[in-house]
Amino acid sequence: MTKKILLAGVAVFVVWEILDFVIHGLILQPTYATLPGLFRPQAEMKMILMFVVVFLAALAFAAAYGWFVNPKSAMTGLKYGLVVGFGGGVSMGYGSYAAMPIPYVMALGWFLGTWIEFAVAGLIVGAIEK
Repeated sequence: MTKKILLAGVAVFVVWEILDFVIHGLILQPTYATLPGLFRPQAEMKMILMFVVVFLAALAFAAAYGWFVNPKSAMTGLKYGLVVGFGGGVSMGYGSYAAMPIPYVMALGWFLGTWIEFAVAGLIVGAIEK
């Protein structure tokens, strides 16, 4: 099971990085550009730390599924991803909106983006770890 968890974690990491680029680098980029004082300039971003954080989160997601979810299947993985992603998306999108001066479209984008990323991750772990 450990090899499957590691493989699923790596696969989720790769997919999350691709989806992050699409969501944040393409779709939400114009909105980020309107808030230059809220985020670090691109040159000052801690990119290696961001990759490490996403990788560890992907491993934790895959491990939690592998250790605690039964039965294992792509459909169970999707359900797991939808539930975990909804909670994470609410926290990321609307929790941030409550505390930060961000536009509503950004909060909605963070919520939906997180939810979609976790749903896809659930499908991946479900398919790999079954």
